[in-house]
Amino acid sequence: MYPDVTELRDFYGTAMGTVVRRLIASRLRARWRNVQGLNVFGLGYPGPYLGAFRGEAARIGALMPAKQGIIAWPGEGPRQCALVDDTDLPLPDASADRILIVHGLEHCEASHRLLREVWRVLTPNGRVLLIVPNRRGVWARLDSTPFGHGRPYSRGQLDRNLQNAMFRPVDWIQALFMPPINRSLLFRSATAWERLGARLWPAFSGLILVEAVKEVYATTPKSALRSATQRLRPLPATLFAGSGDPSRSRAERSF
Repeated sequence: MYPDVTELRDFYGTAMGTVVRRLIASRLRARWRNVQGLNVFGLGYPGPYLGAFRGEAARIGALMPAKQGIIAWPGEGPRQCALVDDTDLPLPDASADRILIVHGLEHCEASHRLLREVWRVLTPNGRVLLIVPNRRGVWARLDSTPFGHGRPYSRGQLDRNLQNAMFRPVDWIQALFMPPINRSLLFRSATAWERLGARLWPAFSGLILVEAVKEVYATTPKSALRSATQRLRPLPATLFAGSGDPSRSRAERSF
């Protein structure tokens, strides 16, 4: 279930939200250094992170799920946002080069359909970057921030979900190691917490960032292959009785 959009807006207006945005935006920018001429979209509540790409991307847009609600983005200038169904995006096939999903996957009740819809709108070389709460992290256990709501993920769960949706993960980032405590001292030392956490307890980060590439010629997901195999049964030998060589086609047998 999605949080109300005003709750997300209010969080990013706090001192804690400002620090979180700065930390995550720097990681995002390190991955997507050059988006010149690309079509970049965000899904969920991406406004706090998309601003860095304005003026560079050919097209940019914030897609906010109807169950969450929408707030005008950007704050000034022409609006570049839309209220959408997260499993039926208003974009043509292969029209997006980059898609950021934040405050999205953990709230969607049909996560596989969401990922498959993202796959549809991405170009053959397109990339998606997901930001989700870490199942092992403290942030997912406290409901005082937006990251404490919805379904948190482990790295293994994300890997399986992405591969089943025909994506290939190419980079994993553990981020947000400072405790979710509203103290100015912690906010001032947030960068030091990031360095220390990445070195000493990387598995317990608050967030997992994963970048994945669209697989155009992906193999059949193992789960689907296993399900299909279970439905196969040997045909009885009598099925072909009196029909001659069973390997011959119907057209061949008519002559």
